Amino acid sequence: MALEKPPHTLKQNIAALADQCVQCGLCLPVCPTYALDGNEAESPRGRIAIAAALARGDAEPTTALRTHLDHCLGCLNCQRVCPANVKYDELLVETRALIGPSPTRPRQLLSLLRQPTLLRMAASLGGAAGLARWKQRLAARLPADSTWRAALQSLPEPSPIEHVPSAPEPQAADAPHLALFPGCVASVEDAAAEAAALTLLRAAGYRVTRLPAFCCGAMDLHGGDMVTAERLAERVRESWLACGAPPMLSVTPGCLGTLRRALPDTAVMDPLTLLAERADRLSFRPLARRVALHLPCTQLNVARSESALISLLRKVPALDVATVPRPPHCCGAAGTHMLEFPERAARLREGVLGQIAILAPQQVLSSNIGCRLHLAAGMDEHGRHWPHQHPLTLLAQQLEITP
Repeated sequence: MALEKPPHTLKQNIAALADQCVQCGLCLPVCPTYALDGNEAESPRGRIAIAAALARGDAEPTTALRTHLDHCLGCLNCQRVCPANVKYDELLVETRALIGPSPTRPRQLLSLLRQPTLLRMAASLGGAAGLARWKQRLAARLPADSTWRAALQSLPEPSPIEHVPSAPEPQAADAPHLALFPGCVASVEDAAAEAAALTLLRAAGYRVTRLPAFCCGAMDLHGGDMVTAERLAERVRESWLACGAPPMLSVTPGCLGTLRRALPDTAVMDPLTLLAERADRLSFRPLARRVALHLPCTQLNVARSESALISLLRKVPALDVATVPRPPHCCGAAGTHMLEFPERAARLREGVLGQIAILAPQQVLSSNIGCRLHLAAGMDEHGRHWPHQHPLTLLAQQLEITP
């Protein structure tokens, strides 16, 4: 499935997608950027109008128009409430492909994030140098809108090793076979969640093959770099075919949309959905703890796995789960948005952290690594030190494993 399309095809597709919008405005109340700015051009309806004008040649991709498109978080709250079923995700991807990557895109940083080996090496060097202890002082020397400043502030603090128990591979010949896609940043910064997924899935009776760790192409797909996005999509397809496992899983909801685009005829899902289907095979030890459950936009609007997650957490005796209210609708992480527009991302984050504070948790759970790192940076800034982890990690740590 080729992601690259000639400009005339892109323009026709964009115009057709935009024509589906009936301009009702039901998307405005759920749009985080419209709430932030109160500007029609920062709403889904406004961006659809911009996309249509660009596709029909009624406007040029000026810096101002590009900025309104680049500010979009891709949260898809609008798509979920749209009565006309506008495929906003497709329209946004194709419009960004039409105008191409932003000239201000942080290419060097994104190149580092795309490569788990380099990222792991950088994390190791930073840990040895104690970078996390003086990252704030270094960041303060950089401009407030600096991409590298945002990256430094998102650098995880040293934390105790998150021990995750292992479960044996099912021996049944008819055990369903699954492929687990590790991703790039998540394979390094959320390795415990990956190990937790393997443990829980095996305990539930699934046979799981871990695929090689590399970038799925989400950063490039949403940044308008279709050449790189298609190259990485082809690598996803080759890796999946070599594995021979029909369903594809990812512990990071932010990767699911891109993986589904690369494998349109394959079931690509959140492990939580499958675990909830076999919840009767899982038993958990009690945990007397109050947790704030942050539901990332991609978990709600792409994975659609929030009810599966909540049902699994409720199986942990004595666990007090308080879901972070919406609105606010998005924490502002949104893939690379927190790096490219750090000041806007920080403003969006404030509302979420305020809601978490009201819940008075002992711990924060969030399934998207970008959201968790972004929220943790805000916690550091305000002196809040809630431990945070992927919900799968907590579930695996409480799992009762029978020999």
